[in-house]
Amino acid sequence: MPHMTSPLISPVWLEQSRLPALPDEHTLNWLFDQGSLTLRLTALSENNFSVLPLFEGWQTLREDECAALDLPGNSRGWVREVYLCGHQQPWVFARSVACQSALEAGGLHMDQLGTRSLGQLLFSDEAFERGALQVCHYPREWLPQADQVDTLWARRSRFVRGELSVLVAEVFLPKLWAAVSARSENN
Repeated sequence: MPHMTSPLISPVWLEQSRLPALPDEHTLNWLFDQGSLTLRLTALSENNFSVLPLFEGWQTLREDECAALDLPGNSRGWVREVYLCGHQQPWVFARSVACQSALEAGGLHMDQLGTRSLGQLLFSDEAFERGALQVCHYPREWLPQADQVDTLWARRSRFVRGELSVLVAEVFLPKLWAAVSARSENN
Protein backbone atom coordinates (compact mmCIF):
# COMPACT_ATOMS: atom_id res chain seq x y z
CA MET A 1 0.00 0.00 0.00
CA PRO A 2 1.48 3.40 -0.94
CA HIS A 3 1.81 6.06 1.67
CA MET A 4 -0.64 8.92 2.01
CA THR A 5 -0.23 10.98 -1.12
CA SER A 6 -2.49 13.99 -0.66
CA PRO A 7 -1.69 16.26 2.28
CA LEU A 8 -3.69 19.45 2.51
CA ILE A 9 -0.73 21.48 1.29
CA SER A 10 1.79 20.27 -1.30
CA PRO A 11 5.42 21.26 -0.76
CA VAL A 12 7.02 23.93 -2.89
CA TRP A 13 9.89 22.39 -4.86
CA LEU A 14 12.64 24.92 -5.58
CA GLU A 15 15.90 24.98 -7.50
CA GLN A 16 19.03 25.98 -5.58
CA SER A 17 19.06 29.55 -6.88
CA ARG A 18 15.50 30.10 -5.59
CA LEU A 19 15.92 28.78 -2.04
CA PRO A 20 15.08 31.48 0.54
CA ALA A 21 17.55 29.97 3.01
CA LEU A 22 20.27 27.50 2.18
CA PRO A 23 20.92 24.41 4.28
CA ASP A 24 24.43 23.85 5.61
CA GLU A 25 27.13 23.21 3.02
CA HIS A 26 27.29 19.50 3.86
CA THR A 27 23.55 18.99 3.20
CA LEU A 28 23.71 21.21 0.13
CA ASN A 29 26.44 18.98 -1.30
CA TRP A 30 24.18 15.91 -1.07
CA LEU A 31 21.06 17.67 -2.30
CA PHE A 32 22.56 19.13 -5.45
CA ASP A 33 25.12 16.48 -6.39
CA GLN A 34 24.60 15.77 -10.11
CA GLY A 35 26.03 12.26 -10.02
CA SER A 36 24.33 8.97 -9.27
CA LEU A 37 23.03 8.78 -5.70
CA THR A 38 23.23 4.98 -5.99
CA LEU A 39 26.98 5.18 -6.63
CA ARG A 40 27.49 7.65 -3.80
CA LEU A 41 25.55 5.48 -1.33
CA THR A 42 27.41 2.39 -2.51
CA ALA A 43 30.72 4.12 -1.79
CA LEU A 44 29.57 5.41 1.59
CA SER A 45 28.37 1.93 2.58
CA GLU A 46 31.59 0.30 1.33
CA ASN A 47 29.55 -1.80 -1.14
CA ASN A 48 26.91 -2.73 1.44
CA PHE A 49 24.17 -1.00 -0.55
CA SER A 50 20.74 -2.50 -1.22
CA VAL A 51 17.27 -1.53 -2.42
CA LEU A 52 14.22 -2.50 -0.38
CA PRO A 53 10.97 -2.18 -2.40
CA LEU A 54 8.01 -0.87 -0.37
CA PHE A 55 5.34 -0.36 -3.03
CA GLU A 56 5.07 -0.70 -6.80
CA GLY A 57 1.91 -0.29 -8.84
CA TRP A 58 -0.41 1.87 -10.92
CA GLN A 59 -2.12 4.75 -9.13
CA THR A 60 -3.26 8.32 -9.59
CA LEU A 61 -0.24 10.61 -9.38
CA ARG A 62 -0.06 13.46 -6.90
CA GLU A 63 -0.79 16.99 -8.07
CA ASP A 64 2.86 18.09 -7.75
CA GLU A 65 3.99 15.04 -9.74
CA CYS A 66 1.53 15.72 -12.56
CA ALA A 67 2.71 19.33 -12.73
CA ALA A 68 6.40 18.30 -12.81
CA LEU A 69 5.72 15.79 -15.60
CA ASP A 70 3.51 18.22 -17.58
CA LEU A 71 0.49 15.93 -17.18
CA PRO A 72 -3.15 16.79 -16.55
CA GLY A 73 -4.27 16.43 -12.94
CA ASN A 74 -5.31 12.95 -11.78
CA SER A 75 -3.18 11.20 -14.41
CA ARG A 76 -2.39 7.54 -13.77
CA GLY A 77 1.17 6.40 -13.52
CA TRP A 78 3.52 3.76 -12.23
CA VAL A 79 4.65 4.48 -8.69
CA ARG A 80 7.70 2.84 -7.13
CA GLU A 81 8.57 3.51 -3.50
CA VAL A 82 11.76 2.04 -2.07
CA TYR A 83 14.33 2.44 0.65
CA LEU A 84 17.91 2.87 -0.49
CA CYS A 85 19.85 1.16 2.27
CA GLY A 86 23.40 1.07 3.54
CA HIS A 87 24.30 -1.81 5.84
CA GLN A 88 20.60 -2.81 5.82
CA GLN A 89 19.66 0.60 7.30
CA PRO A 90 17.21 2.83 5.37
CA TRP A 91 19.23 5.88 4.36
CA VAL A 92 16.98 7.33 1.65
CA PHE A 93 13.28 6.99 0.87
CA ALA A 94 12.78 7.21 -2.90
CA ARG A 95 9.56 7.64 -4.87
CA SER A 96 9.73 7.36 -8.64
CA VAL A 97 6.78 7.94 -10.95
CA ALA A 98 6.10 7.86 -14.69
CA CYS A 99 2.98 8.45 -16.77
CA GLN A 100 1.25 5.21 -17.72
CA SER A 101 0.95 5.85 -21.46
CA ALA A 102 4.52 7.17 -21.86
CA LEU A 103 5.94 4.33 -19.77
CA GLU A 104 4.11 1.67 -21.77
CA ALA A 105 5.32 3.22 -25.05
CA GLY A 106 8.83 4.07 -23.80
CA GLY A 107 10.23 0.60 -23.20
CA LEU A 108 11.31 1.18 -19.58
CA HIS A 109 10.14 -1.72 -17.44
CA MET A 110 9.98 -0.16 -13.98
CA ASP A 111 7.73 -3.02 -12.91
CA GLN A 112 10.60 -5.49 -13.36
CA LEU A 113 13.27 -3.73 -11.29
CA GLY A 114 12.67 -5.61 -8.04
CA THR A 115 15.67 -4.91 -5.79
CA ARG A 116 17.69 -3.23 -8.55
CA SER A 117 18.28 0.50 -8.42
CA LEU A 118 16.30 2.65 -10.85
CA GLY A 119 19.06 5.26 -10.62
CA GLN A 120 21.62 2.78 -11.87
CA LEU A 121 19.40 2.10 -14.89
CA LEU A 122 18.77 5.80 -15.60
CA PHE A 123 22.44 6.76 -15.33
CA SER A 124 23.61 3.85 -17.50
CA ASP A 125 21.30 4.86 -20.39
CA GLU A 126 22.91 7.89 -22.05
CA ALA A 127 19.65 8.66 -23.87
CA PHE A 128 18.15 9.94 -20.58
CA GLU A 129 18.67 13.62 -19.87
CA ARG A 130 18.37 14.81 -16.30
CA GLY A 131 16.48 18.00 -15.58
CA ALA A 132 17.18 20.49 -12.82
CA LEU A 133 17.36 19.31 -9.23
CA GLN A 134 14.67 20.76 -6.97
CA VAL A 135 14.46 20.49 -3.19
CA CYS A 136 11.94 20.89 -0.40
CA HIS A 137 11.17 19.79 3.13
CA TYR A 138 9.21 16.62 2.43
CA PRO A 139 5.77 16.29 4.04
CA ARG A 140 5.90 13.78 6.88
CA GLU A 141 2.57 12.29 5.74
CA TRP A 142 4.21 11.19 2.49
CA LEU A 143 6.82 9.09 4.31
CA PRO A 144 6.60 5.53 5.63
CA GLN A 145 5.26 5.43 9.19
CA ALA A 146 8.67 4.68 10.73
CA ASP A 147 10.22 7.78 9.16
CA GLN A 148 7.54 10.40 9.62
CA VAL A 149 9.68 13.30 10.74
CA ASP A 150 9.24 16.98 9.96
CA THR A 151 11.73 19.00 7.90
CA LEU A 152 13.56 16.16 6.16
CA TRP A 153 15.28 17.41 3.05
CA ALA A 154 14.24 15.88 -0.25
CA ARG A 155 15.31 16.40 -3.81
CA ARG A 156 13.75 15.44 -7.10
CA SER A 157 14.63 15.57 -10.76
CA ARG A 158 13.03 14.56 -14.02
CA PHE A 159 14.76 12.15 -16.38
CA VAL A 160 13.62 12.42 -20.01
CA ARG A 161 14.17 10.10 -22.96
CA GLY A 162 12.02 11.04 -25.95
CA GLU A 163 8.38 10.99 -24.84
CA LEU A 164 9.21 9.16 -21.61
CA SER A 165 9.66 11.15 -18.39
CA VAL A 166 10.48 9.65 -15.00
CA LEU A 167 10.29 11.81 -11.89
CA VAL A 168 12.57 10.62 -9.09
CA ALA A 169 12.24 12.04 -5.57
CA GLU A 170 14.74 11.13 -2.85
CA VAL A 171 14.30 11.92 0.85
CA PHE A 172 17.43 11.95 2.99
CA LEU A 173 16.72 10.12 6.26
CA PRO A 174 18.43 10.70 9.63
CA LYS A 175 20.32 7.38 9.41
CA LEU A 176 22.09 8.63 6.28
CA TRP A 177 23.32 11.74 8.06
CA ALA A 178 24.51 9.58 10.98
CA ALA A 179 26.47 7.38 8.53
CA VAL A 180 27.95 10.41 6.77
CA SER A 181 28.96 11.90 10.14
CA ALA A 182 30.52 8.64 11.32
CA ARG A 183 32.46 8.31 8.06
CA SER A 184 33.85 11.87 8.30
CA GLU A 185 34.90 11.29 11.94
CA ASN A 186 36.84 8.16 10.88
CA ASN A 187 38.67 9.96 8.06
